[in-house]
Amino acid sequence: MGRAVARGTSLKDVVNLAGEIRVARPAAGLVIFSYLNPILRYGLHRFADAAAAAGVDGVLATDLIVEEAGEYLAEMERVGLAPIFLAAPTSPDERLEAIATHSKGFVYAISRVGITGAQQSLSCDAAALVERIRRWTRLPIAVGFGISTSEHVAQVGQFADAAVIGSAIVELIERSAPETGAPADRSSSVGWEAAPGAVARFFKG
Repeated sequence: MGRAVARGTSLKDVVNLAGEIRVARPAAGLVIFSYLNPILRYGLHRFADAAAAAGVDGVLATDLIVEEAGEYLAEMERVGLAPIFLAAPTSPDERLEAIATHSKGFVYAISRVGITGAQQSLSCDAAALVERIRRWTRLPIAVGFGISTSEHVAQVGQFADAAVIGSAIVELIERSAPETGAPADRSSSVGWEAAPGAVARFFKG
């Protein structure tokens, strides 16, 4: 996100891009990830209206905790957007239950404590966290943070419903020449289809 902000990208630009993607890919599951502050600067009510109009399915405000999300949840409900929350290995059971109760679409389980980014190995915390979340919800559970190889995706597939791939894709784009773009072939080191296909099923059935 820091790179995008440094180059002048705004949340409004992201919403507009989501609208373009929706036209090109009607069946894709679209989730906007943002910090809460850009949403508040946009205006929570305005953002909810714009995201819904663009065809977005859900929103993840990464630094918004479920205990303080009352107004946000009301806006998501008003326009039919799925609120998605992060569940961490350090979250107590009471918070996990609240996250499971208020999430729609899917629950995003953080694979490890710390910041996101490509990692060499997958934390053993992830499977235990998914097992805990399943006590309170039948929603699909996606695992993210540090998912950077096809081996990681295969591991996640043994205990969760989807793998969220972010940093590895950003790194691939950065290594690609601007005139050619990132390669889209299936021989790439990451299972690109795992997360998009699964998320689309969450929202589109």
